[in-house]
Order: sequence, then C-alpha cells, then structure tokens
Amino acid sequence: MMLEKLQNTIAYIKSRSQFKPSIGIILGSGLGTFIKNVKVDSSFSFHELPNFVPPTVEGHNGNLIFGHLKETPIVALQGRIHYYEGHGMDTVVLPTRVMAMLGINTLFITNSAGGLDPQMNPGEFMIIEDHINLMGSNPLTGPNPAALGPRFPDMTEAYDKTLRSKLENALKNNKVKYHKGIYCAVSGPTYETPAEVRYLRMIGGSAVGMSTVPEVIAANHLGLKVSAISCITNKAAGISNKKLSHDEVTETAKKVEQHFSEFVTEFITSL
Repeated sequence: MMLEKLQNTIAYIKSRSQFKPSIGIILGSGLGTFIKNVKVDSSFSFHELPNFVPPTVEGHNGNLIFGHLKETPIVALQGRIHYYEGHGMDTVVLPTRVMAMLGINTLFITNSAGGLDPQMNPGEFMIIEDHINLMGSNPLTGPNPAALGPRFPDMTEAYDKTLRSKLENALKNNKVKYHKGIYCAVSGPTYETPAEVRYLRMIGGSAVGMSTVPEVIAANHLGLKVSAISCITNKAAGISNKKLSHDEVTETAKKVEQHFSEFVTEFITSL
C-alpha cells in the first residue's frame, strides 16, 4: 500500500514535469519565502498531488516546487505537515520519500524551534548535530518494504558531518549568529511546560520542536545525506516569563528571512 501510494504520486509528478532535482529542501514555519530565490521550473499544490495532505498550520503554504537555486537543481517543500495534525507517520514522511524517489541524494531540513539553552535568543540559528525522538512514534514502524531501506537503519550519523561543516561555513561567511546542539522532537501541539523544559535540558536537549525527526529518520532509511537547522523563534517555557504563541514563531522567522535566504543559498550551491 505504501509503495503503491508513492508510485502513484511519482507517476503523477513525472507526467507533468521532467525536472531532475539533486537536492531536496524542507522549509519550516515562516521560512517559505525562501522560494523567491528559486528560478521555478514547475510547482504543485499539495491539494492536487495524489496522497499529499494540505497543511493546516499558518506559515506552511503547502507547495512542492522544482527549480534552480542559481545553477543547482532542487525540489522544495514550501511547508510541511505534522504528526500533531492527526496524520499517521507514513503520511507525514510521504513527501520526503517522494523527493528521494525523484532522485535527490541530499536533504536539507529547516524548522522553527524553542531554545532550551538560555544563551539562545530569538532570531538565532542552531545547526542540529543529533536528535532525541520523544514523539512516541517512528515512521518506520510496521512492514518494511526493502525498496525503501533496511529493517534496522543505522542512525550513528543521522546528520552528515561534512554537510554540517559546510553549513557552519555558510553561516560564518554571512555573519549569522548560530549555535550547535541537540534537537528534541515532541508530538505537540501544546507547547512544553516549564517542568518538561527542565527535563529536556537535563537529558541533553538544546532546542525543542514538533517536526523534522520523522523526515530525518525516513531520509536516512532511504540512504540520503541529511543536514538540518533550527531557527530559534522563542525561549522555551520557564526560561522566559513570556507566554508562547505561534504568532511569535512566524513573526521571528519573518524577521530573519533575509539572513536565512543568504546563508541557505550559499550552503546549497556549495554542495
């Protein structure tokens, strides 16, 4: 069933576009305007793509876009769907699997996250070095089609070291304030309590969010090289006395979109 859905989606796309991307990009909350830098070849709304589910969250447009970032052929998800929207993990990672089966070898993932480290400030970035999956689910649960990867994929280097180094260089070159750390993935949709934030810090977390890890797992399963970065849009509960809201997330992401576009363009075109 899973393979059939993937094959149906890919057949639909290939019947309308012959574009061959080498790099995939997933754009998180409020970061979708990066697409302005792409010379678009073809674009598909999630509404029209078989087996894709449109996002319901503000800041996630829901488009699959093919085009060139300077000379680099890319495919980008302008927005994503989340586990907390009520979807199964297969549905959440289907777009990632589609991009992989269209021929990409590298996946770059972005998200908006809450900073667990008091030294992190809204508008700064964090290169994800590793993650802790606290979502209570895994996209590889269930039957394992051999065409997608091994039953027990290794996650020792889920975030490719070479890609992390290139991403760090791009951030330095563009004089963007950044951190490096561990991303904790929770199911949401509630923001974390101060007690949960203390727990996440105790187990080694640097930032917390409600996405990314399912796609990283699925991408590694498929043999892709993966890199990911968080835009720190707020301090997590209890670190700041300020109440959290999604408006703050999208507003902060919007403020840094120029810096974001510059270093991401340099990073992607360096690969």
